[in-house]
Amino acid sequence: MLPADIRERGGIGEGTELIVIETPDGLALLTREQLKRRVRSELAGPSLVADLVDERRAAAKAEGA
Repeated sequence: MLPADIRERGGIGEGTELIVIETPDGLALLTREQLKRRVRSELAGPSLVADLVDERRAAAKAEGA
């Protein structure tokens, strides 16, 4: 059970399900929405697939030159 003041600061209503994740810094309690935002932000950025395609194209071009 979390104290009311912590729930209020975190925007966590009574009965809200929390997800526990283990991080290098310890445990984190997140709502589903908070977890979705966290995952999306970690996945944002350069596309690994696009980078791989670019590398393959460059290699193919170099072989054909």
